[in-house]
Amino acid sequence: MSRPIRSTDTQARNRDMNLFDGHQQIWLFGYGSLIFKADFPYLERRPASIRHWVRRFWQASHDHRGTVEVPGRVVTLIQQPGAICHGMAYLITPEEFAHLDFREKNGYLRFVTRMTFTDGSEADGLVYIATEDNEAFLGAASERDIALQIASATGPSGANSEYLLSLAQALRELVDHDEHVFGIERHLLDILD
Repeated sequence: MSRPIRSTDTQARNRDMNLFDGHQQIWLFGYGSLIFKADFPYLERRPASIRHWVRRFWQASHDHRGTVEVPGRVVTLIQQPGAICHGMAYLITPEEFAHLDFREKNGYLRFVTRMTFTDGSEADGLVYIATEDNEAFLGAASERDIALQIASATGPSGANSEYLLSLAQALRELVDHDEHVFGIERHLLDILD
């Protein structure tokens, strides 16, 4: 179900990203816990989407929603032509990246993305993605196996099941039907019953 995981601390690599140097405000796209847990100050918050990406529970979490011994699973983005991933965009100041880089340090790197807001306007911003080459990347598994792993994991930020259930609820509020997330949620609810 899972493989041994070592920390892949990406903070230094993210600090080296300088595309937005000199900008006073930067958009950040959130597609996982950033939708429902914005533990940082922001200037504006707007629903948004990005193209050609899908949300998948393919990244291990041993620093937030699991441990090294019993890692949880959290979402990352996987490229899929034509797909649309809905989430939440935050307009932030560059000072917030110290906190965000620490929060997303386990394999997530900042990438530039083009976001589309619900009114049709667009903006460039940043998104954190854990790519396949990071050591905590678990990859695909059946929805039931993912739910079983999530059901058994708890870390410093709480139960992995709480993460999944909070994300599913946040997506419902965004009116985003994500079959991957909702399918895993159905299995988790059966397991927890």
